Amino acid sequence: MKKTIAFFLILAMMFALCACGSSGSSASTATGDGEAKYDSITLTMAVNGTDTQIDTKVANYFKELVEEESQGSIIIEVYPNDQLAGGNATKGIEMIADGSTDLAAYATSVLSVLDERLSIGTVPWMFNNYTEARETIDATGLAYYDSILQEQGITAIGSFHNGFRQLTNSKRAVTAPEDLKGLKIRVPGSEVYMNFFKAFGADPVAMNWSEVFTALQQGTIDGQENGVSITSTSGVVEVQKYMTIWNYTYENDLFLANSTIWNTLSEATRQMLTEKAVEACNWGRDQVEAEQETLIAEFEEQGMEVTILTPEQLAPFQEVVKDLRQSFFEKYGEEACAAFGVELG
Repeated sequence: MKKTIAFFLILAMMFALCACGSSGSSASTATGDGEAKYDSITLTMAVNGTDTQIDTKVANYFKELVEEESQGSIIIEVYPNDQLAGGNATKGIEMIADGSTDLAAYATSVLSVLDERLSIGTVPWMFNNYTEARETIDATGLAYYDSILQEQGITAIGSFHNGFRQLTNSKRAVTAPEDLKGLKIRVPGSEVYMNFFKAFGADPVAMNWSEVFTALQQGTIDGQENGVSITSTSGVVEVQKYMTIWNYTYENDLFLANSTIWNTLSEATRQMLTEKAVEACNWGRDQVEAEQETLIAEFEEQGMEVTILTPEQLAPFQEVVKDLRQSFFEKYGEEACAAFGVELG
């Protein structure tokens, strides 16, 4: 009887061992020899925008792509509104640089606190349209951004549109340079935006995006400048009467990783994350481009007075900042200009 019991105990142990040896891997997360294809890891990703803004949308789409491809072995935790940094974008940038967060997406104008050369793409009227912006950044611009950010311990792995920046305010329609005089306009803090509005006699005010709606509502500032997508999703239309469509500057968000953390990941994991980041970034670009005309029409339906400046109306604005543009090109240098197709004369 004891021998019979012992025999069945041995069989039970063998079945248990076989069962344990077949768990923990799947077709998409393991190689043919049973080794994990991707690292098993949870990564935090910080973005500056609200739940409905394009940077959060791109981050969440990236999360979906990665978790599906890895079948859950890689988890992406997305934190909008710079939650991890208490709503402070500058602090958020410090956190991606020191490894407190693993991934992030920030606009180049905000990232310029690390190095002013990151503002090269935001020089007024650098691009005529989104196609030009995409092609230039994908060909040479992203590599340039990455070369600068590597010095700060950050790797740039993708880029997507924040959008051509437009102007809104609560005081008056802006159709000529003199209309800007005296307006208090919120800007992200970049020297490009600060000096641009000063050139017209406006009063640019650097302010974290998380504070802008309240400041507009209370009249602390008169207006703000941003892409139509962010203007829509942030609710700014509720507290602004006038919008000027002038595409005065293009801004993109960079998809970032802390370099130290990035380099600890396996090559297969890095390659997959890069592919999914680029896919998410291009998806985000398409979203921004497709919705622009629709959003402008919605602004008008909600009672906002929208003025779309013609090339002839834009010419006086461009003339005012002609020398300012050149001063930025000279300041940022030949390498930056070459990466963005600018010839220094």
